[in-house]
Amino acid sequence: MKEKPILQVKDLKVSFLSDKRLIPAVDGVSFELMEGEILGIVGESGSGKSVTSLSTMGLIPCPPGKIVNGVIEFDGKNLTKLKEREMRKIRGNQISMIFQEPMTSLNPLFSIGNQLIEALRLHTTLTKKELKARTVELLTLVGIPRASEIINEHPHQLSGGMRQRVMIAMAMACNPQVLIADEPTTALDVTIQAQILSLMKELNKKMNTSIILITHDLGVVADICERVLVMYSGQIVEQGDVRTILKEPKHPYTIGLLKSVPDLRAKKDRLYSIPGNIPRPGSVMKGCRFAERCDVAESQCYEASPQLYKMDDPNHVVRCFLHRDEEEANHHVRVTSGG
Repeated sequence: MKEKPILQVKDLKVSFLSDKRLIPAVDGVSFELMEGEILGIVGESGSGKSVTSLSTMGLIPCPPGKIVNGVIEFDGKNLTKLKEREMRKIRGNQISMIFQEPMTSLNPLFSIGNQLIEALRLHTTLTKKELKARTVELLTLVGIPRASEIINEHPHQLSGGMRQRVMIAMAMACNPQVLIADEPTTALDVTIQAQILSLMKELNKKMNTSIILITHDLGVVADICERVLVMYSGQIVEQGDVRTILKEPKHPYTIGLLKSVPDLRAKKDRLYSIPGNIPRPGSVMKGCRFAERCDVAESQCYEASPQLYKMDDPNHVVRCFLHRDEEEANHHVRVTSGG
């Protein structure tokens, strides 16, 4: 893994105004994205994954949304303090995003070529001829056959997988340093999903683009990510190296997510699912937000909020009282050994 962080998010808090009060959607999220790294953010719908990514892009609708606190540092700048005009220079140019559903992101009235050219025209000074050549080059890069013909076609003429490739081409148009992919394989069949993930991995290697992959699918994370953040109800509940978390998950929520992944080798009548639902933002006033759904919750879990505790690997942190003593023991070992 590369040592230098390209993006740093520190204590991010995002709220939305509802019924005359601010409801927290993201509450104290901190993480780093390293140069050339693929970082996964996992969690159910409503866990705050997409709000975190939209905050990074400066796309939180205001009102009703508002970044209440925190720093999003990129290229020496705090993105939360930039004016919209300055943010436009970064968005799509240095930081790009692939949205969940390509059919709603692509304009049905314009050809694929026109939409790619528009994205390039905003951020480059290429001539008309160069714009067309670059468009064909981008479509070829993302594995679209007949690229010179596809530029004249409209979104409805392409399959879901092809449209998603167009969205990736558009996001990669200006060779961004950071690519945020929000559920890029949702609604695609398994074969096309594998092709899109393979394509993203290839672009990461070829262009050294740092990628944040937002998903609810731990299978996808296992396939291409190096590190993973597990989010629940607006907070990070577990963070660490993918191999460590898949082999030794510590938080009951992470354990539940892994148990929910279908295993073709296991002969089960029913698939496992975590009981209950994710709480509405702002509805849990005290205690651990997962306590109501947790099968190992104790009385303290309903009274106090756990912090992120460090495990044997200090890069592996868990928000659960079950592991508070583990952090204290590890800290004692480090201090007494002079580490």
